[in-house]
Amino acid sequence: MGEWSEFNPGYEVPNTGVYIEVGEHPDSEDLHAPQRVHLHKGDKFPRTTNGNRKWRRIKTNKQH
Repeated sequence: MGEWSEFNPGYEVPNTGVYIEVGEHPDSEDLHAPQRVHLHKGDKFPRTTNGNRKWRRIKTNKQH
């Protein structure tokens, strides 16, 4: 069973991290100034600027 990679506004955040607003179509990578938010596990995803958009977690490199 795989993990979800895109999340709708109002859903519960599965993992703490930075999430970015993405378009509703997989080829819509060219959003101008998409929202970025830092959320904690258990928070709710905020509204997007367009009702057809979703949230996707940004992979970050942790440095120790």
